Amino acid sequence: MDDKPRTIGETSDATSTRSATRSRISGLWVGLILSAVVLVFLLVFILQNGTPVQIAFLGWTGALPTGVALLFAAIAGLLLVALPGSVRILQLRRAAARDRARPAEPRDRG
Repeated sequence: MDDKPRTIGETSDATSTRSATRSRISGLWVGLILSAVVLVFLLVFILQNGTPVQIAFLGWTGALPTGVALLFAAIAGLLLVALPGSVRILQLRRAAARDRARPAEPRDRG
């Protein structure tokens, strides 16, 4: 027997096992499971923080449970980051599509 460590999916001469390959579907399942775990934690957080707090924003006032108020604040922060980022990504994609559509200019070998 050799004492060299094996990597995942590597087999010895005596055993023949197939290594698992990654696919887009497996990545989707991992993302779905992680999202479900985050949602469970979020639900527990909201249910445990049900004490109402007074909220005032631009002349509007009201009372919301603490967990719900923090959830709304997190969503607003996410939108403040995601919207400008999405616009920039669209700009870059359009610029890349324009560059691909433009014929290549011949180089001067001067």
